[in-house]
Amino acid sequence: MFSSPFTWLAVAGTIVYLVVSYRSTPAPLPPGPKPKFITGNLHQLPKTERWKTYKEWSNTYGPMYMYRVFGRKVIILNTFKTINDLLDGRSNLYSDRPRSWMYTEIVGRKFSVFSVSSQSPRHKIYRKLLHSGLNARAINGYYNLMEQEVRTLANNLISSPSNFVDHFRQNAGAIILQLAYGWTVTGTRDRFVVLMEEAFLLNSELTAPGKWLVDVFPFLRFVPSWFPGGSFKIKAEEFKRELLAVDKIPFDWAKKEINSGNYIPSFTSQHLLPEDGHKLDVEEEDILKWTSSALYVGGADTTVAFMTAFIAAMTLWPSAQKKARQEVDKIIGARKPLFTDQASMPYISALIKEVLRWAPPAPMGLPHCVTQDEIYSDYFIPKDTIIFANIWGVSREEDIYPNPEEFDPERYLGPSPQMDPRKFVFGFGRRLCPGAAFAEASVFINVTSLLSQFTISKAIDTNGAEIIPNIEFTNTVTSHIKPFPCSIKPRTDKVA
Repeated sequence: MFSSPFTWLAVAGTIVYLVVSYRSTPAPLPPGPKPKFITGNLHQLPKTERWKTYKEWSNTYGPMYMYRVFGRKVIILNTFKTINDLLDGRSNLYSDRPRSWMYTEIVGRKFSVFSVSSQSPRHKIYRKLLHSGLNARAINGYYNLMEQEVRTLANNLISSPSNFVDHFRQNAGAIILQLAYGWTVTGTRDRFVVLMEEAFLLNSELTAPGKWLVDVFPFLRFVPSWFPGGSFKIKAEEFKRELLAVDKIPFDWAKKEINSGNYIPSFTSQHLLPEDGHKLDVEEEDILKWTSSALYVGGADTTVAFMTAFIAAMTLWPSAQKKARQEVDKIIGARKPLFTDQASMPYISALIKEVLRWAPPAPMGLPHCVTQDEIYSDYFIPKDTIIFANIWGVSREEDIYPNPEEFDPERYLGPSPQMDPRKFVFGFGRRLCPGAAFAEASVFINVTSLLSQFTISKAIDTNGAEIIPNIEFTNTVTSHIKPFPCSIKPRTDKVA
């Protein structure tokens, strides 16, 4: 076990940390699974669908509990009340991001919109810029683009329905990349779509819980790459180079097009050519580069996750699909859906809410960090503790959602509707997703268009029997339902 100097350093560092950090506290720490002395609860952390395990742990340890990975303390919030009390009610203390030495410092992602500290001046600037591109007025300007891309999506589904996830990626990428940079997507293997998808995979590897020991022992950042165990620095350079390309290549392309005078108006062009005519300085341009890439990173992958979950739900619950289609036929008929139709379509609105609840795109959200010592519910929460909100766990609170595993849009209808899941699936406090309204508009157009044109059902095996899909999720930050069989067919020959 202790075969390398690197491992000995890690063990020694853990012992020193545990000895130094031990102190009397004004209240007990939150309960949790019993840790090992050195590694803490690392051996108990789930490898797949961790939100489900965390929900199960709450049955033993309560709605808020703590575990430890070496010296790092992590708290899981499993109920809407605890999440709302802390991440919303005390957002001034709970909106920071934990420092990840591998991701933010060594790989150089500390100025990423989703990683930047809430204490940084950039945090407010980022949110202001993103709001300018994603507010209700701006969304109206994207309708023609969404309409155009949903037609492409329908054509692709007719041509190759089994590749529906690829088509959703093309659809989301086409909308976001044109919005952000003025780039026109050419297909499922489009250059920038592929670039962004590779970035999602890299981010998943970089942010995997417990993967990088330097996050637990920051002193290891001083270990040279040639030293035993220091090879993570070589890997970090690869990550840094590849992720820099994701931010730089589309942004530089947009700048080149803008300078040529032959460009499609976009978020980038709007801010590179401000109304007052001033030329952006180096920092202003860097801020714009980060926010432009955040539009794709924050919007495209979550939309794909939602649309995949929508197909799965329609496959498994045909009665909900039938009711939704009846409303679509009644309100929209043969014409194109409009944003304004949503107010007249309560069942479709309820169905979208239920997809968000049944399969929240980010079931654990992103980590928060408390900026000072805190006491909550008679428990002591030390400064710098990492806080995760178990969004999936809230979606299964039986006091809020009776029969939570049942897909039931009607739970949001009638005189006593259940809680709107949009209160928790889009984040909390000062980290609330600025693109929530844009995402809702995009999926509304997609959902109504697909329901009006296609029938979604279970696939049939060689014996003529229906195949019941097995629904499993990836363990990434944005969690996707893994590939499953289904049938997507045009409702009529006229549609085809």
